[in-house]
Amino acid sequence: MFGADSVPLHVPSRIIFKKGILECKKKSAESSGLAILWPIKDFGRIMLPTTRLPERKHPYNLNVELARARLMQITLKREDWSFFEETNTFTDLAHEAKALFIEALKNIADSGKASMLADESLQKALIFSEKLAAKHAEMFFAAKYRNKSLGRNSLGCVVSPELLENEKYYKCLLDMFSFVTIPVNWARIEPEQGSYDFSYIDSCIDKLAGKRLGICAGPLLCFSEENLPKWILEKKLKFERVREIAYDFVSRMVTRYCNYVHAWRVISGMNACNMLEFNFEQIIEMTRTACLAAKNADVKSRKIVEVQFPFGEYYAYDRDTVPPLVYTDMIIQSGISFDSFAIQLKLGKNQPGMHVRDLLQVSSVLDLFSPIGKPIHITEVAVPDGCGQGDFACDIAGCWHDEWDQQLQSDWLEQLYKIMLGKPFINTVTYSALVDFKDNAIPGSGLLTSDMKAKKAFMTIAKLQKLIINRQKKQ
Repeated sequence: MFGADSVPLHVPSRIIFKKGILECKKKSAESSGLAILWPIKDFGRIMLPTTRLPERKHPYNLNVELARARLMQITLKREDWSFFEETNTFTDLAHEAKALFIEALKNIADSGKASMLADESLQKALIFSEKLAAKHAEMFFAAKYRNKSLGRNSLGCVVSPELLENEKYYKCLLDMFSFVTIPVNWARIEPEQGSYDFSYIDSCIDKLAGKRLGICAGPLLCFSEENLPKWILEKKLKFERVREIAYDFVSRMVTRYCNYVHAWRVISGMNACNMLEFNFEQIIEMTRTACLAAKNADVKSRKIVEVQFPFGEYYAYDRDTVPPLVYTDMIIQSGISFDSFAIQLKLGKNQPGMHVRDLLQVSSVLDLFSPIGKPIHITEVAVPDGCGQGDFACDIAGCWHDEWDQQLQSDWLEQLYKIMLGKPFINTVTYSALVDFKDNAIPGSGLLTSDMKAKKAFMTIAKLQKLIINRQKKQ
């Protein structure tokens, strides 16, 4: 459930399904909406919201409310983008969706008939939504391309340190990208307090420095379980002591590699990953500490603050987190010195914030970051090339148009990249993994198979990269 500004409510355990009724109980009387993974014929299984609805004893028709919300979002985005005449070629879809929705309302007393009409309306509205998002992206991507706003470092990839010694991997990485990110894991670098192992970072720098690459590294700090040294978790240190230790680690890292790294993802996911249960003021202070340490160690490189899970569902399940836009707003208001924000966008897992969305939803959530006034980098983009097992199964993680395969992965990324690169406030897009590897957050999300064979997605991004580089050469 979510309230005003789409901020989730802290009541996930009070959504009850029984005898065909979803009962949503909450403490306040404010109007609220429901987001649910929903199957749509010939479109896939997508996380979709209703509008915000006032409380009443008689249940709403969920099918009707999902269709209403999508039609409302279409109207709002067309107004926001001033995008009307440009959609004339497929505007019949919007008229059909509206007509079907009106028929559903006329038959609201017959819940079965109303639901069927609403389902048809929603399907047509979703098809129109994606055509709308794609047309908008195509126009703005073309404008950015004409204005030479896309540089050779616009497209990047996160490095897999264990694979850099593989010649096929290494050659493919250098041939494909002009911008790479070296992942930093504090738990791996400082397994014991005061005992550092920089070997895997040193190895990456040895292989990548001097290759005419833009190099980013990070996140230096991330307070998730897999990134925090175990000794910090075990000692249960006070915030002031953790802040001192974090400052020292960031300073060491930046000082050691400042001659090679052009941009630092200084702190990541402080809005959503909070294993040490910092309060709101401490979250802001830790962000300030990380940025200050990086700036004091190196004034030249870009300092980036990274936001994870921009759709924000995690906030419903963890009271020690902060909604993404609240976090970014408070960082700006607090006067913290840094250069850019980054947003992670990994979809295809049954985890809050990682269920599959359609393209209009992705475009819309990115637009929310536009008023911030800072450049935005998209980091760790990932979608799968097939339906996995467990939390990665399509029926609980979502899928787009059909069950995932290499062609759908390629089609999704082509449209997604144009949406992201077309935004004037987005500077770079970094893919999460070049190769299918055991450590990938989304299995099967690599651009190459595990035996280094190119997927269709690889060719799609290579085509975009070639387009950008050729434009740069013509300058």
